[in-house]
Amino acid sequence: MKLIYKAAVLLCIAPLLGMGTAAPQTNIDLSRQLPVDPLVTIGTLDNGLRYYIRSNKRPENRAELQLVLNVGSVLEDEDQIGLAHFVEHMAFNGTEQFPRQALVDYLEGIGMKFGPEINASTSFDETIYMLTVPTDSVEIIETAFQILEEWAHKLAFDPEMIDGERGVVVEEWRSGRGARARMFNKQFPVLFKDSRYAERLPIGTVESLESFEHEVLKRFYRDWYRPDLMAVIAVGDFEGHEIEELIEEHFSFLPVRDEPRPRDTFTVPDHEETLITIATDPEATESGVSIYYKQPMRATITIGDFRRLMVERLYNRMLNNRLFELTQQPDPPFMYASSGQGRLIRSKEVYVLGASVADGGIVRGLEAILTEAERVARHGFTATEMEREKAELLLLMEHAHAERETTPSVAYAQEYSAAFLTGEPVPGISYEYELYLRMSPGILLEEVNGLAREWLTNRNRVVLVNAPEKEGVQVPTEAELLAAFDAVRSQAIVAYDDAVDDGPLVPETLTPGDVTAENVLEDLGVYQWDLANGVRVILKPTQFKEDEILFRASSPGGTSLASDEDFIAASTAGMVVSAAGVGSFDRVELQKKLAGQVAVVSPSIGELYENLGGSALPENVETLFQLIHLTFTAPRRDSNAYLAFKSQVEAFLANRSVDPVEAFHDSLTVALSQSHFRARPPTVSVYEEMDLEKSFEFYRDRFGDAGDFTFVFVGNFDVESMRPLVRTYLATLPSVGRIENWRDVGIRPPTGIVEKTVRQGVEPRSQTSIVFSGPIEFTRENQYLVSSLGELLQIKLRERLREDLGGTYSVTVGGSAAREPAPFYSLQVSFSADPERLEELTVAVFDEMNKLKVEGPADNDVAKVTEAQRRSQETNLEQNGYWLYQLLYADRYGVDPRRIINHSQLIDGLSSGKLKDAAVRFLNLENYVRVTLYPEPGV
Repeated sequence: MKLIYKAAVLLCIAPLLGMGTAAPQTNIDLSRQLPVDPLVTIGTLDNGLRYYIRSNKRPENRAELQLVLNVGSVLEDEDQIGLAHFVEHMAFNGTEQFPRQALVDYLEGIGMKFGPEINASTSFDETIYMLTVPTDSVEIIETAFQILEEWAHKLAFDPEMIDGERGVVVEEWRSGRGARARMFNKQFPVLFKDSRYAERLPIGTVESLESFEHEVLKRFYRDWYRPDLMAVIAVGDFEGHEIEELIEEHFSFLPVRDEPRPRDTFTVPDHEETLITIATDPEATESGVSIYYKQPMRATITIGDFRRLMVERLYNRMLNNRLFELTQQPDPPFMYASSGQGRLIRSKEVYVLGASVADGGIVRGLEAILTEAERVARHGFTATEMEREKAELLLLMEHAHAERETTPSVAYAQEYSAAFLTGEPVPGISYEYELYLRMSPGILLEEVNGLAREWLTNRNRVVLVNAPEKEGVQVPTEAELLAAFDAVRSQAIVAYDDAVDDGPLVPETLTPGDVTAENVLEDLGVYQWDLANGVRVILKPTQFKEDEILFRASSPGGTSLASDEDFIAASTAGMVVSAAGVGSFDRVELQKKLAGQVAVVSPSIGELYENLGGSALPENVETLFQLIHLTFTAPRRDSNAYLAFKSQVEAFLANRSVDPVEAFHDSLTVALSQSHFRARPPTVSVYEEMDLEKSFEFYRDRFGDAGDFTFVFVGNFDVESMRPLVRTYLATLPSVGRIENWRDVGIRPPTGIVEKTVRQGVEPRSQTSIVFSGPIEFTRENQYLVSSLGELLQIKLRERLREDLGGTYSVTVGGSAAREPAPFYSLQVSFSADPERLEELTVAVFDEMNKLKVEGPADNDVAKVTEAQRRSQETNLEQNGYWLYQLLYADRYGVDPRRIINHSQLIDGLSSGKLKDAAVRFLNLENYVRVTLYPEPGV
């Protein structure tokens, strides 16, 4: 008989808090345990396996399934380094019912994509297997649970498959190598000093991965894959009782071990002294400093624990706002900085202060973040800061509560995974929202301020420093770093002045303009309006998400209309002006002004179009329109904001070229553009061409005439409620009646075969990109065929290069066609590998391409592509962002927007013959660019 605990039979939670009154709390019992969301069913089978089930209809006809194990690399024996992760790989390489690649073949055959919808992960303390499957077929759901069961106790461990997978896992290790990994490997043992975690990185070592005995791998599986360490999570569009029956059917008979190995929790020892680790690397691209204050692990069980998290969240958000404000100075002490607190590993929490700084600025940056923390410790936050942040947090909770019916299943699955692994509570958003409403007013400023002294201690403190290893960059000594702490403690620090501008966003009263023409596409639910000033507006009301309105606006021109001399100033104009704020509000003042609201507008200027994009909550939609209006009519020219932005750009670019991967991508860009002036790699010297005056004038020119802009709004709104906003804020935008278009600046890919080699890097790692391109008759079907050919190649090359040859961790293939500035297609294949095997794998790539050209794809491969496309289209049509860009595209090129819902016609018409023809047309083996990265000679 099973032990069952259903949240649905809990006592009603409303009486616990007096729910429904929404009155501020003064007498909530903080010791009361947090309840469990009544919408989730939680059960435990006799063998100890836990399960979590929730019905959820977003996305429709989908279920998020997870097999979660309280098992990770920290449990590995000395002869098993890296094998927790290796077992995860073997789950996709054969089980009793799905030998070898049959499992992945099946999942791809039902339209699931390897990676996004078929995946797994291994960390120090847990392993999680994830499936996203359709629920419109009983057979598919039943098979999905069969797969979870197979993973739980029926892995095949085929010797040939084990040895073949060694190369794949080594390539995964190789793909993660570089300056960041090398510095991390130096610092990790210090951060986790005298702990087992310091010796158990999940990826393992090459020596272990290449030499372990098969039996050692299987021993890990036998020891740790057992029901008392497992949970099954199912969230999706289904009937919960049916899923519960499937879980019992597939998992109730998993045997209990007679003498199971204890699942220990490993500690990180405390230390009185400050530990310092300084790591430099010749390929490092940035300098940074972080302070880790290790803390004991605390449970979150009671209402009081939940309240504590509210207090801590307020502290970090307010301090982060102050740190952001410092980045807006003309000569900022850091490029960005953050304050955060949370779980470090299973047995330890941590408070972290960190900053990314310019070269040579580590001590200055360290002193700056310490000073801000010390400022809080001495003077505290202000009442106005607290008021704003409470409003912001309440807004976030309101948003989450409003979206509770449209929250994606994967979010709930992640929440329940954490509940199983770490005991995180799952009271549900309705309960949490009520807690915020009742407890937020009672949180005192003194409580929040007290965290500074509690968290900023000398004990259990670790300082991590990263910096480039290059001439002229001074790296501080341990003594200098410790001296920075003493210097901050001994200096005079004044209280923070919370300056706030209470003026209105739009100071003048606007006289509404007119809507001169209207059209309704009834079958799409789309409304099209033309305004008197030439602006075009397209509206698509939806209920995909309760609390979301998205918009996008676009006009032809872009940086193509700038001279080469002014290109850098033009290409940075959107960022330069945006960094200055809008109207009478600088960026910091604007952030304060908008506290308690969600309304975001971002301008950008691309090669061919200038654009606006943004979003808002439905209740903040007027603020969104006001920001749009100001972005056109009241851009700010702010020299301080410009200097701050320029400092950030220079710091970002200072060491970019020493990164082998960046050098590789730069070479590819240069080759594909035939060294066009406007495709120069970004360097400090190139960006010395930035110019505030030119940027500001170019921006004003591009956004000074709204008459050729099209605006698209998609989301939860009433069309008639948008009319007065459109008339007031869009129909009054300036229009001078000019007729213009973008200019073709002549960037074209080369013809023939172009091959370039980049030799850079100290790791034995190579990568290559092969790009086929050329003119195309731009039709909807050709566009679709190029994309579909890319999807087909993605499958075939993964099978050949990863599964058959064990030569790479992943292959990326993408095909697309562009209409402008000239009709061209592009199909790119990219992968990384051992330098010794790169050419062998490249030959295999061309061999697969030749097979497609000569033989065409097998029908089952075509079915994989089309079924994945059908499944993607199902979910796309329920996403505001998809409709937004499709409607803008249709309007821009004058095509019938009904093609959005008729995409299935293209899918139905795809065949082996069409893909074979596409391969012949688009895989011209006499016309491609190939750029290859090899390490430096001698590596």
